Amino acid sequence: MSYIGPKVHIDLERLANNCRLLKNEVGDIPIMATVKANGYGHGAVQVAQTLEKEGIQHFAVFTIEEGIELRDAGITADILVYSRLNPHTLSDAETHNLLLNVSSFDDLEALKAHQGNHKIRIHLKVDTGMTRLGIPLEQAEEFLQQAHQIDTIEIEGLYSHFATADEGDLSYANDQLNKFNDVLAIAEKLGINPTFIHCSNSGAILNLPESRFNMIRVGMLLYGAFPSDEVPQDLPIKPVMTFTAPVVEVRDVKAGTHISYGGVYTTEKDTRIAVVQAGFADGVPRHWYVDGFVKFKDQNFKITGRICMDQLMIDVGSADIQYGDEVLIFGSNEHGTIDINEIANTINSTSYVLLTAIGIRPKRIY
Repeated sequence: MSYIGPKVHIDLERLANNCRLLKNEVGDIPIMATVKANGYGHGAVQVAQTLEKEGIQHFAVFTIEEGIELRDAGITADILVYSRLNPHTLSDAETHNLLLNVSSFDDLEALKAHQGNHKIRIHLKVDTGMTRLGIPLEQAEEFLQQAHQIDTIEIEGLYSHFATADEGDLSYANDQLNKFNDVLAIAEKLGINPTFIHCSNSGAILNLPESRFNMIRVGMLLYGAFPSDEVPQDLPIKPVMTFTAPVVEVRDVKAGTHISYGGVYTTEKDTRIAVVQAGFADGVPRHWYVDGFVKFKDQNFKITGRICMDQLMIDVGSADIQYGDEVLIFGSNEHGTIDINEIANTINSTSYVLLTAIGIRPKRIY
């Protein structure tokens, strides 16, 4: 049976090229590629396999299970787990050689109590202003001191996370950077010398190059989208994901016809309405209907009315479009380009939200 439904096209060569562009930008600084949330919707295994061939030796995921999935797929590079340490999964982390985020005194107690065969490699996290995971700044010295005394772990990294590095006003990010530098001074005083020190996310790489230290964490830039419209966009990255969906019906409608739920859209003249088989359950952002459009043969067709769970409607007028034709929802192909950042900015969202919202139904084509 031939497939009729939404498709997500993943261009792995574009991914590899984005990686090369980043390497050129940062020189010899190692890149930790973030592939959490199924590689931001792109497929964690396929993304990691491609990047490992490009020489990436460090990956980051959010859960232990995501790390194990990569190990089962043959990924041999280092894998850091971002989530809060779970004492019940320490044996799994050891078995699969996963590095753990350690961000509280309770985490240290769990590591002290663990009886394993090998040292567990960890990255210590300090909160400098995100107010999420990470030891509070005023407790950093005691935290580092206690960690330094545990002989069953290897402190391989020390890191923090920016809250505003992708914004035009960098005053808060600079304040965070100063605090992190204070932590590094404490670590040096205590004789702690982690192999990797990292603070830069995608926004900071572009906006705050002095925060790169000796490792950078990269997510969105690898996937070909900028973290916001307030960062320099000179890097010629290209979107890795292109989202398309088929037309499954074309019908003539009269002027004054209400379209979709709530009847919020009414046709102004006699026209033709096409039904596209993709909806918000597939990852089409529902709020996009107000100003939104799709492309076909480099022509924009307005979305008419609210996007449904499984379908959306467009006004195609007299255009030569028929059953089975595929329209572009976002990305870039022979029909043109719709920048996901444009959609995100229009509906007051982010490219992170839109890419990771791609559902399980769209067929992924690599």
